[in-house]
Amino acid sequence: MSTKFNFFKEAVKNYKTSGTIIPSSRYLANKMLKEIDFTTAEVIVELGPGNGAITHHILNKIKSNTVLICFEINDAFYRELQKIKHPQLIVLKASAEKIKSELEKLGYTKADYIVSSLPLTIIPKEISHAILVKNYNFLATNGAFIQYQYSLTYYKKLKDVFGNDIDLSFEPLNFPPAFIYKCVKK
Repeated sequence: MSTKFNFFKEAVKNYKTSGTIIPSSRYLANKMLKEIDFTTAEVIVELGPGNGAITHHILNKIKSNTVLICFEINDAFYRELQKIKHPQLIVLKASAEKIKSELEKLGYTKADYIVSSLPLTIIPKEISHAILVKNYNFLATNGAFIQYQYSLTYYKKLKDVFGNDIDLSFEPLNFPPAFIYKCVKK
């Protein structure tokens, strides 16, 4: 009984920074990652990777010259990501708002792709807007910001930052089903 209670307690605590208690499905990961040209990507950033459900899919697809940099603020998820031993993975315990300063410390000036699992609808509006703007600014020209959400409520806010360069798709084989936004920086 104690183990089940601790799992539930940890799941509820993680919900506050993840927006869900169930990891993303492989179907969602595959649909999000089909938007990435892994033959040319050198810097991929993942925001809010949680337990690494999508991270593992990215690591299975990247080329030898690509780096994957994950931003995770949740302590439990950060510790879980630290267990992934891969030479091209860098896990940062930092907010997505700090993308510029954190990546410049590592010697990077642009990201080719940003894959986001951030629960934008539960993050305060000022912070979520700042995250979008800062990530847009750090994205390479023609780079893509790929975000999933469980509703269409964030479409207008993404459009405010990325303009009309947004493609929308839907993945029903995820719990809950998810909308995928591919936002391109022109």
